[in-house]
Amino acid sequence: MRIFISGGCKNGKSTFAQTLTKRQQTGSLYYIATMAASDHEDDERIIRHQREREGWGFVTVEQPRNIEGILDKCDIAGSFLLDSLTALLANEMFGANGNFDKTSCERIAAELSNIINRIQNIVIVSDYIYSDAMLYDPLTEAYRKSLAAIDRLAAERCDVVLEAAYTQIIIHKGRDVFTKAFGEVTHEIY
Repeated sequence: MRIFISGGCKNGKSTFAQTLTKRQQTGSLYYIATMAASDHEDDERIIRHQREREGWGFVTVEQPRNIEGILDKCDIAGSFLLDSLTALLANEMFGANGNFDKTSCERIAAELSNIINRIQNIVIVSDYIYSDAMLYDPLTEAYRKSLAAIDRLAAERCDVVLEAAYTQIIIHKGRDVFTKAFGEVTHEIY
């Protein structure tokens, strides 16, 4: 099953996504880590996520750019957790040298489409960043619009679309498929 989950930062969606990925495991279990640390806070977040995955059986694949590269590194018959589109876009759009890449959105969308077409069991995580303020500088607005386009593509192409909101899961698409596989979501995600 292809699942897209979005929600606010630091609300438990990564842990919930790990649970979903593990429960639909077929073959190898891959955690596709897209964050490229840029400061101490990022380092701490990466360490926290690594600790949370300990004992789950995930093979971590660091893929902060060129997300389609996972197709050459992993057995596509396995189960995947891609965490997250938000970090991937930031890495691609602003690059290691800090230069703005206006083609990153289209490139990521094409690569993500190919991944979704080829991988049967994948959970894709993204952050909901669309209601934090009314006005943004041009680069931030370009990033937000690009992430929205990539999120829409993922939501369209995935079987199930979930939103993590205030520790609750809202099913926006694929309720029947989701509940058949996982049962009703009747509890908080953390």
